[in-house]
Amino acid sequence: MSATEGTGAGRVTSLRELGLSVYAPTLLFAIGQGAVIPIIAIAARELGASIALAGFIVALRGIGVLVFDIPAGWLVARFGERIAMAAGTGLVIVSLVAAALAPTPWIFAAASFVMGCGWSVWLLARLTYVSEAVPLSLRGRALSTLGGINRVGNFIGPFLGAGVATFSGVTGAYGIHIVTAAIASVLLLFLIEDGDGKEAPGHEHVNLPAVVREHANVFLTAGVGTTAIQVLRASRQSLLPLWASHIGLDAGAVSLVFGISMAMEMSMFYPAGAVMDTLGRKWVAVPCLGIMSAGMILLPLTHDFWPLTLVGILIGFGNGLGSGIVMTLGADLSPAIGRAQFLGAWRLCGDIGTAGGPLLAAAISAVSLAGASVSMGALGLAGASLIYFRMPETLQRKARVRAAESGGAGGQ
Repeated sequence: MSATEGTGAGRVTSLRELGLSVYAPTLLFAIGQGAVIPIIAIAARELGASIALAGFIVALRGIGVLVFDIPAGWLVARFGERIAMAAGTGLVIVSLVAAALAPTPWIFAAASFVMGCGWSVWLLARLTYVSEAVPLSLRGRALSTLGGINRVGNFIGPFLGAGVATFSGVTGAYGIHIVTAAIASVLLLFLIEDGDGKEAPGHEHVNLPAVVREHANVFLTAGVGTTAIQVLRASRQSLLPLWASHIGLDAGAVSLVFGISMAMEMSMFYPAGAVMDTLGRKWVAVPCLGIMSAGMILLPLTHDFWPLTLVGILIGFGNGLGSGIVMTLGADLSPAIGRAQFLGAWRLCGDIGTAGGPLLAAAISAVSLAGASVSMGALGLAGASLIYFRMPETLQRKARVRAAESGGAGGQ
């Protein structure tokens, strides 16, 4: 394997081999996550937090993910994917217990932050493992399936949490996540084998600044493009319901629009992976941004339920088409040496968009809600242009590296 590029030779030969080791834990983790996220603000209010403090506590989970992206990269590089995933899961379980027992909003806030840190470690370790274990020919489908399963879990989680809440209150959601995270951790410990994510002897001195400097052009092109993807994904979660309220739709109608949009999104993950693995990554990344941007620009033109639903379907189609694209590009562009550190910085690019997108949309919405939606669409089109014109097609580039290495091996 090249010192600068990982070809993804892989340790698995089919997606089926990832079923119990990666996909089942991902589904379990996502179901628990989906059960917990909707009740964080409610639980904070029940502890006496103001509306403003409850909103801050919700944001702390995302801040924890963002802050821990870089330390998570170090942890994976130092101890390997299996131990890092188990540690991240353990951290999440501890934070869930603390949240369930928290006597004050501030202790609950600390638990929310730690929960985000644990999620960050788990997500980074999972991405590093799949990047190493899956061959190039399956990488797009493997990671788009991973993204799709995560969406399915996040879709199931709130309904399961709502059912449990009728018997045990909001704390029942913590119990769901504790159980699902514990089962996921057991599967990971027994079925995951550490690969190249753990630093090999002689590579202990690889550090983040050196990795970022060496790949600065990647972060300034593809990295900025993925930030734009995450900005659109995050901002539509606030702008779509806000616009629905603006045109007079009630909460039930908004939920229905989201459900239909999510159904479209979840149906696209495998076709997206197939396109990535046959035509190339840009064939997914550019349409993903373009279609979501078009939906955001069209949003202010809707004035009742059905036009809004059609726009929601359009945005869901674009987002579903991009299932796994951020992870796949990160896996393609990551170096063989320093992969975990690179992916930590790569995740940071995306998480900046996830955290910053709603803030930017909120700031513009204070002046004009329609202007915020159009601005997000324009930002997405700029990201699509950057990827199209400045980012090389990573599937072809990886294929050339692999072919060169195969030729070199044959000559020895």
